[in-house]
Amino acid sequence: MNHKKVILIVVSHSDDETLGLGGSIVRHVESGDKVFAISMTDGVGSRDLNYNGADVERLNAAREAAMELNFEWLPGGDFPDNSMDKISILEIVKKIEVAKRLVNPNIIYTHSHADLNIDHQITCKAVLTAFRPQPSEIYEEIRAFEVPSSTDYGHRSTTGFFQPNLYVDITRTWHKKLKALNCYSQEMRESPHARSLEGLENLARLRGNQCGVKLAESFEIIRKIER
Repeated sequence: MNHKKVILIVVSHSDDETLGLGGSIVRHVESGDKVFAISMTDGVGSRDLNYNGADVERLNAAREAAMELNFEWLPGGDFPDNSMDKISILEIVKKIEVAKRLVNPNIIYTHSHADLNIDHQITCKAVLTAFRPQPSEIYEEIRAFEVPSSTDYGHRSTTGFFQPNLYVDITRTWHKKLKALNCYSQEMRESPHARSLEGLENLARLRGNQCGVKLAESFEIIRKIER
């Protein structure tokens, strides 16, 4: 089957892809698109309770989530968790450019710069640099997504703010997103935390209310090119 579009998701930590756009990933796949993702860090290295084997456990969770949503992970995870500000932005850009050349994406998803998490901010900046406008570019669109317990923790006085202008109906695909979230059980929190299952459903209902559907994920289109 010829894939309609190639999608590249660039995240700072595995689980961000499911939290931010798990339902939309399923919609892409169902439409015949091929979806790839790359994580910049292992997602656990900075934790005080980083027990032996935590990185392997996170990697296994990421693989299971990818199987549930039917996307493919690209090699990544080389940079220090929650310390990407210690790394040259050029080094991060080059890592993203490797993935770019490998899959030649049509649509790119990444973090909002409004996120409080420093890794998210840097990943967003690196993606925009790696996909800066040039005559030879083939991509069509860059979309920023929100991550509960990061995007909502920022403030416009310091991080800017996330202002969605694209909504994707995930009413049909919510159950698959939920299965993928359960793969990341170690990363989920108890209600009323924003990263609880209840909190995520509440957010999906809010975004749905804003666009007239039951459940939705929202995005901010950073750049769109019609060719």
